[in-house]
Amino acid sequence: MTRLAFLGLGVMGYPMAGHLLRGGHDVTVYNRTATRAAQWVQEHGGASAPTPREAATDCDIVLMYVGNDDDVRSVVYRPAGALAGMVTGAILIDHTTASATIARELDAACRERGMGFIDAPISGGQIGAVDGRLGIMCGGEEETFAKVKPVLDLYAKECSLIGPTGSGQLTKMVNQIAIAGLVQSLAEAINFGKRAGLDIEKVIGVISQGAAQSWQMENRWKAMDDVKFDGFGFAVDWMRKDLAMCLEEAGSNGARLPVTALIDQFYAQVQARGGNRWGTSSLMHLLAND
Repeated sequence: MTRLAFLGLGVMGYPMAGHLLRGGHDVTVYNRTATRAAQWVQEHGGASAPTPREAATDCDIVLMYVGNDDDVRSVVYRPAGALAGMVTGAILIDHTTASATIARELDAACRERGMGFIDAPISGGQIGAVDGRLGIMCGGEEETFAKVKPVLDLYAKECSLIGPTGSGQLTKMVNQIAIAGLVQSLAEAINFGKRAGLDIEKVIGVISQGAAQSWQMENRWKAMDDVKFDGFGFAVDWMRKDLAMCLEEAGSNGARLPVTALIDQFYAQVQARGGNRWGTSSLMHLLAND
């Protein structure tokens, strides 16, 4: 049994923490909204703590999944933050989709205290978190990764060390760039099919068995066909946050992202229509309601 803390019980973190407890570990959770943590304990067992520091105290591994760079800093650095409770030799894992810059910053902070760090953003959505079939892309030292991989495997379909610190976050940017293009293309294809009078369910049944197949097609076509996106899938606000990091990083490394920049502006139009919390498949709304 390993002593674990899990900080952040959103739609992803909530089931992920549950997998850790069912895997036989001693798990203490923290969430900014305490009632959410209490609900998790009632459902799964384990324990909750009122601050990240108290949750992390004497733990072997501290995992977190929060919103953005600022949230990460708040949870980690403040007097009641995780680092204040962690002991020498402990390992901090950040599942947040954040910048490569903060990953390197956290790694340096952990090294100063004799602790390990892994940046480990994920892909697979809420369904993947519930089913324990996430893709986890990691950055850090091989020795540290080897220690935490058995824990991460409890909710992973694939968990790989990509390279040094920050590599996980950069890989997640690759993932989001690819998804943005796929979702826009899928929206255009389905809108074309609908306007051509085709039965979209039959169309998807055929083309999803060929070269056009993708996870996005299999999991997002129905919402696009129904033009219903409220509360379904990864929120537009979060996607724009991720794409902003991709575009910023591209400005540093010289990569050209013309399609990504365009799709980011399409998502801005979705936000202007009140779709901040709609799922990413809401790009269809711009085509179906032009």
